[in-house]
Amino acid sequence: MPATIHRSLASALAGKGYSHLTPVQLEMANGGHGEADLLVSAQTGSGKTVAFGIAIASTLLGEADQFDAPGRPLGLVIAPTRELAIQVERELGWLYAPTGMQTATCVGGMDMRKERRALERGAHLVVGTPGRLRDHISKGALDLGELRAVVLDEADEMLDLGFREDLEFILGAAPVERRTLLFSATVPRGIAELAKTFQKNAVRIAATTSAEQHADIEYQMMLVRRDEREHAVINTLLDSDSSSALVFCHTREAVRHLTARLANRGFSVVSLSGEMAQSERSNALQSMRDGRSHVCVATDVAARGIDLPNLDLVIHADVPSNPATLLHRSGRTGRAGRKGTCVLVVPENRRGAAQRVLALAKLTATVRAAPGIAEIEARYRRQILDTALSAAEPDEGEAVFVRELLGKVSAERIVAAFLRQQLAARPVPEDLSPLPLSDMQVRKGKHDKQFEEPRIPAERGPEMQDGVWFTLSLGRKQRADPKWLLPMICKAGGVSKRDVGSIRISDTETHFEISAEKSSNFAERIRKPGGTERGIVITPSAKAGETHTDQKAKTSPKPFKKPHRKGGSGPNPSGATFTSRKHPDGKPWGKPGGKKAKHRPARD
Repeated sequence: MPATIHRSLASALAGKGYSHLTPVQLEMANGGHGEADLLVSAQTGSGKTVAFGIAIASTLLGEADQFDAPGRPLGLVIAPTRELAIQVERELGWLYAPTGMQTATCVGGMDMRKERRALERGAHLVVGTPGRLRDHISKGALDLGELRAVVLDEADEMLDLGFREDLEFILGAAPVERRTLLFSATVPRGIAELAKTFQKNAVRIAATTSAEQHADIEYQMMLVRRDEREHAVINTLLDSDSSSALVFCHTREAVRHLTARLANRGFSVVSLSGEMAQSERSNALQSMRDGRSHVCVATDVAARGIDLPNLDLVIHADVPSNPATLLHRSGRTGRAGRKGTCVLVVPENRRGAAQRVLALAKLTATVRAAPGIAEIEARYRRQILDTALSAAEPDEGEAVFVRELLGKVSAERIVAAFLRQQLAARPVPEDLSPLPLSDMQVRKGKHDKQFEEPRIPAERGPEMQDGVWFTLSLGRKQRADPKWLLPMICKAGGVSKRDVGSIRISDTETHFEISAEKSSNFAERIRKPGGTERGIVITPSAKAGETHTDQKAKTSPKPFKKPHRKGGSGPNPSGATFTSRKHPDGKPWGKPGGKKAKHRPARD
């Protein structure tokens, strides 16, 4: 440990297994900032709590190894949310354990009377949220007269949440001679103004950058059909090695719904949203920390400051609305040097929005399809085989019963029973409709076409020789897919699968071919009433890929091209007529001076 870390804290860090410090922690330990005010920009997950704990140790303790009896607080930490405040109190609790420090928390949603009694007993350090701290100060329960250091954690978030007035009130109640440390992910104008007002010659420290912070996070953009978003979330969880995952939704209702679906599918899941009581939220987080639950479904209330150990998977069930939300949500994983994966589940109609948010956040994501049933079942088989291979040989007590079993039941039946038991313990994966290959390709610019008509046969092999083409009135926009179109075509025309050749799906139509020997009978069948499903029309087509628009273009006149002439009006070779478009006040369009307006084709 660096020699500049207070010796009591150094022993706590060593006992916790801290062999390497993060950049912001090293800056606080080796920066030589003394008792100066600090304005620190550091991302979530960079170890800020331990960093400012190191920074204020000399201010609170001086040369002593332990605190005297508690009285009025010496230190104050202000955090934007209840969860972050409780987490900060927990982190500083073990960091300062050798010093005998007494802490008190003051957060909204908790019993104010218990907090008041804790303050009356005395505390060396108080951690709280702005609104509740102001309440205690206003009612005389919290006296800041002996305060030596104030830390504002996630200062930018507190301003975004509208706590500026509360912060000014709290800092105004603190002694003028104190240290003030502002920790913020960014330093917008509001933070700079706050620093100028309440800090003295603050040292500006940029401990890490966004790019550095998210270097340990692998971003994936998972494209799905609009109505299969929840199915993709389920399959992503089943296909992951993660022991702890966090799923973000926009609304409380979405959290409730997805939590119920995951619980019904056998996941050990908890939820976290603003409508829950503080005790419920604390229990949910503790359940994740001690391993009783493996999935947490949350609103953005959990996007700031929540630190779940071993969290290596974050899923955005709803596309983040802005880059800040994306970064704060994703920052729950890949913390303090650990690796993490962030998956954005993106409905096909939201792909552009997801790409914009990623671009604004200066992040690159791999485009991928959601895992399907085959992938997950293959994974299950590997896991079951690994379980069997890793099983120990039967001991003496088990060997007798093993021989008895083998004498009465065949080995195949025993293995089958084991296999069924293993599969029954695993949730059944969801069936997802595959998106076309063209949708998986990365777009190069905002003006590129989102869906290009595929020019390759769709899962039906090469074209038939002398095959006859037909057109069906469903296309990609209606989510047409060969796997269910093929049975429909066979039923409508009384043919078998081998009589159907290539299938090509465009935006609004599907073109397919029927073998020459079956085409006449097929055409006759589809002309009869009730031959096709309601609302679906099948008609003969001239050739593969030719749309109704193409056929219309062959018989329509060529578009009018204005003939080159010096002036005048009247008929033109194509037969189009011209009219003069007038200005609203009756004057012709054109330059001042009365120059005659140019004539244009008349509109229908």
